[in-house]
Amino acid sequence: MKTITFIVLLTSLSLCVSGQKLPLPADKKATRETVVLFQSLYDLKNKGIMFGHQDDLMYGYSWWYEKDRSDTKEATGDFPAVAGFELGHLELGAERSLDSVSFAQITEQIKAHYKRGGVITLSWHLNNPLTMQIKDSLSKWPHGSAWDVTSKDVVSSILPGGRNNEMFNSWLDKLAAFFAGLKDENGIAIPVIFRPFHEHSGSFFWWGTGLCTDQEYSSLWRYTVSFLRDKKNIHNILYAYNTDRVTSLDQYMKGYPGDDVIDMLSLDMYDRGKQFDGELDAALNFVTHEAISRNKLTALSETGERRGMNNWWSTVILPIVSKYPVGYVLTWRDTYDSRHLNVQNPLTPYPEDFKIFYNSHRTLFLKDIQQANIYRKK
Repeated sequence: MKTITFIVLLTSLSLCVSGQKLPLPADKKATRETVVLFQSLYDLKNKGIMFGHQDDLMYGYSWWYEKDRSDTKEATGDFPAVAGFELGHLELGAERSLDSVSFAQITEQIKAHYKRGGVITLSWHLNNPLTMQIKDSLSKWPHGSAWDVTSKDVVSSILPGGRNNEMFNSWLDKLAAFFAGLKDENGIAIPVIFRPFHEHSGSFFWWGTGLCTDQEYSSLWRYTVSFLRDKKNIHNILYAYNTDRVTSLDQYMKGYPGDDVIDMLSLDMYDRGKQFDGELDAALNFVTHEAISRNKLTALSETGERRGMNNWWSTVILPIVSKYPVGYVLTWRDTYDSRHLNVQNPLTPYPEDFKIFYNSHRTLFLKDIQQANIYRKK
Protein backbone atom coordinates (compact mmCIF):
# COMPACT_ATOMS: atom_id res chain seq x y z
CA MET A 1 0.00 0.00 0.00
CA LYS A 2 2.83 2.40 0.86
CA THR A 3 4.50 1.86 -2.54
CA ILE A 4 1.29 2.47 -4.50
CA THR A 5 0.46 5.59 -2.48
CA PHE A 6 3.94 6.98 -2.91
CA ILE A 7 3.88 6.48 -6.68
CA VAL A 8 0.83 8.75 -6.78
CA LEU A 9 2.64 11.30 -4.63
CA LEU A 10 5.75 10.98 -6.76
CA THR A 11 3.75 11.75 -9.90
CA SER A 12 2.32 14.90 -8.34
CA LEU A 13 5.81 15.92 -7.21
CA SER A 14 7.21 15.53 -10.72
CA LEU A 15 4.37 17.58 -12.19
CA CYS A 16 4.80 20.27 -9.56
CA VAL A 17 8.56 20.58 -10.00
CA SER A 18 8.27 20.72 -13.79
CA GLY A 19 5.20 22.93 -14.06
CA GLN A 20 5.35 25.32 -11.14
CA LYS A 21 7.87 27.90 -10.08
CA LEU A 22 9.28 26.89 -6.69
CA PRO A 23 11.27 29.03 -4.22
CA LEU A 24 15.05 29.27 -4.41
CA PRO A 25 17.75 28.85 -1.73
CA ALA A 26 19.06 31.92 0.07
CA ASP A 27 22.40 31.66 -1.78
CA LYS A 28 21.84 33.33 -5.14
CA LYS A 29 24.89 31.47 -6.49
CA ALA A 30 23.82 28.05 -5.20
CA THR A 31 24.90 25.18 -7.44
CA ARG A 32 22.34 23.56 -9.72
CA GLU A 33 22.29 20.44 -7.52
CA THR A 34 21.72 22.54 -4.39
CA VAL A 35 18.85 24.42 -6.01
CA VAL A 36 17.28 21.15 -7.20
CA LEU A 37 17.60 19.63 -3.72
CA PHE A 38 16.02 22.68 -2.09
CA GLN A 39 13.09 22.71 -4.50
CA SER A 40 12.58 18.96 -4.31
CA LEU A 41 12.52 19.04 -0.51
CA TYR A 42 10.28 22.09 -0.50
CA ASP A 43 7.63 20.22 -2.44
CA LEU A 44 8.26 16.79 -0.91
CA LYS A 45 7.47 18.05 2.59
CA ASN A 46 3.82 18.16 1.56
CA LYS A 47 3.92 14.52 0.44
CA GLY A 48 5.56 12.84 3.44
CA ILE A 49 8.07 13.05 6.28
CA MET A 50 11.59 11.77 5.64
CA PHE A 51 13.20 9.71 8.40
CA GLY A 52 16.74 10.62 9.45
CA HIS A 53 19.25 9.17 11.89
CA GLN A 54 22.47 10.69 13.21
CA ASP A 55 25.67 8.72 12.45
CA ASP A 56 23.54 5.88 11.10
CA LEU A 57 26.20 5.00 8.52
CA MET A 58 29.14 5.27 10.91
CA TYR A 59 28.34 2.96 13.83
CA GLY A 60 25.62 1.40 15.95
CA TYR A 61 25.44 0.39 19.58
CA SER A 62 27.28 -2.87 18.84
CA TRP A 63 29.31 -2.19 15.66
CA TRP A 64 31.80 0.34 14.33
CA TYR A 65 32.18 1.43 10.71
CA GLU A 66 31.24 -1.58 8.65
CA LYS A 67 30.59 -0.95 4.96
CA ASP A 68 26.91 -0.60 4.04
CA ARG A 69 25.81 -1.34 7.61
CA SER A 70 23.03 0.71 9.20
CA ASP A 71 20.83 0.22 12.26
CA THR A 72 17.89 1.61 10.30
CA LYS A 73 18.53 -0.82 7.46
CA GLU A 74 18.74 -3.74 9.88
CA ALA A 75 15.43 -2.74 11.42
CA THR A 76 13.52 -2.07 8.20
CA GLY A 77 15.51 -3.33 5.22
CA ASP A 78 15.96 0.28 4.13
CA PHE A 79 18.41 3.10 4.81
CA PRO A 80 17.21 6.37 6.35
CA ALA A 81 16.32 9.06 3.83
CA VAL A 82 18.43 11.54 5.79
CA ALA A 83 21.89 10.72 7.16
CA GLY A 84 23.29 12.97 9.89
CA PHE A 85 27.00 13.58 10.57
CA GLU A 86 28.98 15.59 13.15
CA LEU A 87 31.86 17.99 12.42
CA GLY A 88 32.99 18.87 15.96
CA HIS A 89 36.84 19.00 16.20
CA LEU A 90 37.21 19.59 12.47
CA GLU A 91 38.03 23.16 13.47
CA LEU A 92 41.00 21.87 15.49
CA GLY A 93 42.53 20.08 12.52
CA ALA A 94 41.85 16.74 14.19
CA GLU A 95 41.71 13.46 12.31
CA ARG A 96 38.55 12.39 14.16
CA SER A 97 35.40 14.12 15.32
CA LEU A 98 34.45 14.64 18.96
CA ASP A 99 32.58 11.32 18.62
CA SER A 100 35.85 9.63 17.55
CA VAL A 101 34.71 9.22 13.94
CA SER A 102 37.25 9.66 11.16
CA PHE A 103 36.57 12.71 9.00
CA ALA A 104 37.90 10.77 6.02
CA GLN A 105 35.26 8.08 6.65
CA ILE A 106 32.57 10.73 7.15
CA THR A 107 33.46 12.15 3.74
CA GLU A 108 33.36 8.64 2.27
CA GLN A 109 29.88 7.95 3.66
CA ILE A 110 28.52 11.35 2.61
CA LYS A 111 29.55 10.52 -0.94
CA ALA A 112 28.02 7.04 -0.66
CA HIS A 113 24.68 8.30 0.66
CA TYR A 114 24.51 11.03 -1.98
CA LYS A 115 25.17 8.43 -4.67
CA ARG A 116 22.25 6.39 -3.28
CA GLY A 117 20.04 9.47 -3.60
CA GLY A 118 19.89 10.29 0.13
CA VAL A 119 19.95 13.62 1.97
CA ILE A 120 22.90 14.71 4.12
CA THR A 121 22.73 16.96 7.19
CA LEU A 122 25.70 18.15 9.25
CA SER A 123 25.91 19.47 12.82
CA TRP A 124 28.92 21.25 14.36
CA HIS A 125 29.62 21.13 18.11
CA LEU A 126 32.63 23.42 17.80
CA ASN A 127 34.95 23.99 20.73
CA ASN A 128 34.76 27.07 22.95
CA PRO A 129 37.46 29.29 21.36
CA LEU A 130 37.79 31.45 24.46
CA THR A 131 37.81 29.02 27.40
CA MET A 132 39.87 26.36 25.62
CA GLN A 133 42.81 28.74 25.98
CA ILE A 134 42.38 29.00 29.76
CA LYS A 135 44.25 26.34 31.70
CA ASP A 136 42.20 26.56 34.87
CA SER A 137 38.45 26.17 34.39
CA LEU A 138 35.63 25.74 36.88
CA SER A 139 33.24 24.38 34.26
CA LYS A 140 31.45 21.16 35.18
CA TRP A 141 31.36 20.37 31.46
CA PRO A 142 34.42 19.33 29.44
CA HIS A 143 36.79 22.26 29.56
CA GLY A 144 36.86 24.27 26.34
CA SER A 145 34.14 22.19 24.65
CA ALA A 146 30.90 23.38 23.04
CA TRP A 147 29.25 22.72 26.42
CA ASP A 148 31.63 25.00 28.36
CA VAL A 149 29.31 27.89 29.28
CA THR A 150 31.50 29.60 31.89
CA SER A 151 31.84 32.82 29.86
CA LYS A 152 29.39 35.18 28.20
CA ASP A 153 32.12 36.75 26.08
CA VAL A 154 32.78 33.93 23.64
CA VAL A 155 30.69 35.09 20.69
CA SER A 156 31.89 38.68 20.94
CA SER A 157 35.48 37.42 21.07
CA ILE A 158 35.25 35.76 17.64
CA LEU A 159 33.37 38.46 15.77
CA PRO A 160 35.35 41.15 13.87
CA GLY A 161 37.35 43.20 16.36
CA GLY A 162 37.34 40.38 18.92
CA ARG A 163 40.58 38.89 20.18
CA ASN A 164 39.74 35.45 18.78
CA ASN A 165 38.50 36.54 15.36
CA GLU A 166 41.63 35.31 13.57
CA MET A 167 41.35 31.95 15.32
CA PHE A 168 37.72 31.64 14.28
CA ASN A 169 38.65 32.54 10.71
CA SER A 170 41.15 29.69 10.70
CA TRP A 171 38.39 27.36 11.89
CA LEU A 172 36.14 28.54 9.09
CA ASP A 173 38.99 27.96 6.63
CA LYS A 174 39.08 24.31 7.68
CA LEU A 175 35.30 24.08 7.45
CA ALA A 176 35.34 25.58 3.95
CA ALA A 177 38.01 23.10 2.85
CA PHE A 178 35.86 20.22 4.09
CA PHE A 179 32.79 21.42 2.18
CA ALA A 180 34.87 22.05 -0.93
CA GLY A 181 36.06 18.44 -0.78
CA LEU A 182 32.55 17.00 -0.90
CA LYS A 183 32.37 16.06 -4.57
CA ASP A 184 30.94 13.08 -6.41
CA GLU A 185 32.77 10.87 -8.91
CA ASN A 186 32.16 13.49 -11.61
CA GLY A 187 33.64 16.31 -9.56
CA ILE A 188 30.24 17.87 -8.81
CA ALA A 189 29.82 19.48 -5.40
CA ILE A 190 27.49 17.48 -3.14
CA PRO A 191 24.71 19.60 -1.59
CA VAL A 192 24.31 19.34 2.18
CA ILE A 193 22.16 20.81 4.96
CA PHE A 194 24.37 22.55 7.54
CA ARG A 195 23.01 23.17 11.07
CA PRO A 196 25.61 25.08 13.13
CA PHE A 197 25.03 26.99 16.40
CA HIS A 198 22.03 24.77 17.09
CA GLU A 199 19.54 24.76 19.99
CA HIS A 200 20.09 28.48 20.53
CA SER A 201 17.00 28.81 22.74
CA GLY A 202 18.76 26.77 25.44
CA SER A 203 21.75 27.82 27.52
CA PHE A 204 23.87 24.66 27.31
CA PHE A 205 26.18 25.74 24.45
CA TRP A 206 28.42 28.81 24.47
CA TRP A 207 26.29 30.42 21.73
CA GLY A 208 22.99 29.83 23.60
CA THR A 209 20.46 32.21 25.10
CA GLY A 210 21.95 33.97 28.10
CA LEU A 211 25.50 33.41 26.81
CA CYS A 212 25.30 36.08 24.07
CA THR A 213 22.90 38.77 22.94
CA ASP A 214 20.40 38.17 20.14
CA GLN A 215 22.35 40.62 17.98
CA GLU A 216 25.63 38.80 18.65
CA TYR A 217 24.05 35.48 17.73
CA SER A 218 22.62 36.91 14.53
CA SER A 219 25.99 38.46 13.68
CA LEU A 220 27.76 35.14 14.30
CA TRP A 221 25.43 33.43 11.84
CA ARG A 222 25.77 36.13 9.20
CA TYR A 223 29.54 36.24 9.54
CA THR A 224 29.82 32.46 9.17
CA VAL A 225 27.60 32.29 6.08
CA SER A 226 29.33 35.28 4.50
CA PHE A 227 32.75 33.71 5.11
CA LEU A 228 31.81 30.39 3.53
CA ARG A 229 29.56 31.67 0.77
CA ASP A 230 31.09 35.00 -0.25
CA LYS A 231 34.74 34.71 0.74
CA LYS A 232 35.34 31.02 0.09
CA ASN A 233 32.80 30.60 -2.74
CA ILE A 234 31.16 27.56 -1.17
CA HIS A 235 27.74 27.24 -2.80
CA ASN A 236 26.63 23.67 -2.03
CA ILE A 237 25.18 24.41 1.44
CA LEU A 238 21.60 24.82 2.64
CA TYR A 239 21.68 26.57 6.03
CA ALA A 240 19.37 25.40 8.85
CA TYR A 241 18.35 27.71 11.69
CA ASN A 242 17.61 25.73 14.84
CA THR A 243 16.36 25.99 18.43
CA ASP A 244 15.69 23.66 21.31
CA ARG A 245 12.12 23.43 22.72
CA VAL A 246 10.22 26.72 22.53
CA THR A 247 6.69 27.75 23.46
CA SER A 248 6.09 30.72 21.15
CA LEU A 249 7.09 32.06 17.76
CA ASP A 250 8.65 35.12 19.42
CA GLN A 251 10.91 32.87 21.46
CA TYR A 252 11.75 30.82 18.38
CA MET A 253 12.73 33.84 16.28
CA LYS A 254 14.95 35.53 18.87
CA GLY A 255 18.34 35.99 17.22
CA TYR A 256 17.11 34.95 13.78
CA PRO A 257 19.81 36.10 11.35
CA GLY A 258 17.63 36.80 8.30
CA ASP A 259 16.01 35.10 5.33
CA ASP A 260 18.98 35.92 3.10
CA VAL A 261 21.22 33.49 5.01
CA ILE A 262 18.75 30.79 6.07
CA ASP A 263 17.11 27.97 4.06
CA MET A 264 15.46 25.90 6.77
CA LEU A 265 13.58 26.55 10.01
CA SER A 266 14.18 23.56 12.27
CA LEU A 267 13.46 22.53 15.83
CA ASP A 268 14.93 20.05 18.32
CA MET A 269 12.66 18.49 20.93
CA TYR A 270 13.09 15.26 22.87
CA ASP A 271 10.23 13.47 24.62
CA ARG A 272 10.70 13.75 28.38
CA GLY A 273 7.11 13.20 29.49
CA LYS A 274 3.43 13.48 28.70
CA GLN A 275 3.65 17.23 28.14
CA PHE A 276 5.73 16.51 25.03
CA ASP A 277 2.67 15.81 22.87
CA GLY A 278 1.16 19.25 23.32
CA GLU A 279 4.49 21.08 23.29
CA LEU A 280 5.62 19.50 20.03
CA ASP A 281 2.22 19.95 18.39
CA ALA A 282 2.16 23.65 19.26
CA ALA A 283 5.78 24.25 18.24
CA LEU A 284 5.49 22.50 14.88
CA ASN A 285 2.33 24.47 14.22
CA PHE A 286 3.97 27.89 14.47
CA VAL A 287 7.37 26.85 13.09
CA THR A 288 5.97 25.25 9.93
CA HIS A 289 3.54 28.13 9.35
CA GLU A 290 6.41 30.60 9.66
CA ALA A 291 8.58 28.53 7.34
CA ILE A 292 5.88 28.46 4.68
CA SER A 293 5.37 32.22 4.94
CA ARG A 294 9.12 32.69 4.32
CA ASN A 295 9.45 29.97 1.64
CA LYS A 296 11.80 27.91 3.83
CA LEU A 297 12.26 24.19 4.44
CA THR A 298 11.32 22.61 7.78
CA ALA A 299 12.54 19.79 10.00
CA LEU A 300 12.25 18.23 13.43
CA SER A 301 16.02 18.00 13.39
CA GLU A 302 16.50 16.10 16.66
CA THR A 303 14.09 14.03 18.68
CA GLY A 304 13.97 10.90 20.81
CA GLU A 305 11.34 8.65 22.30
CA ARG A 306 9.82 8.62 25.76
CA ARG A 307 11.29 5.96 28.01
CA GLY A 308 9.00 3.08 28.82
CA MET A 309 6.61 3.54 25.90
CA ASN A 310 6.18 0.58 23.58
CA ASN A 311 4.11 2.45 20.98
CA TRP A 312 5.79 5.87 20.81
CA TRP A 313 6.49 5.74 17.06
CA SER A 314 2.90 4.99 16.07
CA THR A 315 0.89 6.84 18.74
CA VAL A 316 3.01 9.93 19.54
CA ILE A 317 5.50 11.06 16.93
CA LEU A 318 3.72 9.85 13.76
CA PRO A 319 0.29 11.43 14.47
CA ILE A 320 1.84 14.76 15.48
CA VAL A 321 4.31 15.25 12.63
CA SER A 322 1.73 14.00 10.11
CA LYS A 323 -0.36 17.10 10.81
CA TYR A 324 2.31 19.45 9.46
CA PRO A 325 4.59 19.89 6.42
CA VAL A 326 7.67 18.67 8.30
CA GLY A 327 10.50 17.85 5.90
CA TYR A 328 12.19 15.26 8.07
CA VAL A 329 12.40 13.81 11.56
CA LEU A 330 15.89 12.87 12.77
CA THR A 331 16.68 10.76 15.82
CA TRP A 332 20.07 11.03 17.51
CA ARG A 333 22.93 8.55 17.36
CA ASP A 334 23.16 5.01 18.73
CA THR A 335 26.22 5.44 20.93
CA TYR A 336 28.73 2.64 20.38
CA ASP A 337 29.61 0.76 23.55
CA SER A 338 32.13 -2.08 23.22
CA ARG A 339 31.26 -3.30 26.72
CA HIS A 340 27.71 -4.21 25.74
CA LEU A 341 27.87 -5.72 22.28
CA ASN A 342 24.63 -7.67 22.60
CA VAL A 343 22.29 -4.89 23.70
CA GLN A 344 19.11 -4.32 21.74
CA ASN A 345 19.27 -1.64 19.07
CA PRO A 346 18.10 1.54 20.87
CA LEU A 347 16.73 2.91 17.62
CA THR A 348 14.05 0.24 17.70
CA PRO A 349 13.47 -1.00 21.26
CA TYR A 350 9.98 -1.96 20.06
CA PRO A 351 10.56 -3.24 16.49
CA GLU A 352 6.92 -3.87 15.61
CA ASP A 353 5.96 -0.31 16.54
CA PHE A 354 8.80 1.14 14.46
CA LYS A 355 7.62 -1.00 11.55
CA ILE A 356 4.22 0.71 11.80
CA PHE A 357 6.06 4.03 11.51
CA TYR A 358 8.10 2.72 8.58
CA ASN A 359 5.09 1.33 6.71
CA SER A 360 3.01 4.49 7.07
CA HIS A 361 2.23 6.25 3.78
CA ARG A 362 3.32 9.46 5.55
CA THR A 363 6.94 8.39 6.19
CA LEU A 364 9.71 8.36 3.60
CA PHE A 365 12.87 6.28 3.79
CA LEU A 366 15.66 6.01 1.22
CA LYS A 367 13.79 3.77 -1.24
CA ASP A 368 10.94 6.27 -1.30
CA ILE A 369 13.08 9.28 -2.14
CA GLN A 370 15.09 7.25 -4.63
CA GLN A 371 11.83 6.95 -6.55
CA ALA A 372 11.36 10.70 -6.25
CA ASN A 373 14.87 11.27 -7.71
CA ILE A 374 15.30 14.42 -5.64
CA TYR A 375 18.56 15.38 -7.33
CA ARG A 376 17.06 14.95 -10.84
CA LYS A 377 19.86 12.62 -11.84
CA LYS A 378 19.63 11.16 -15.33
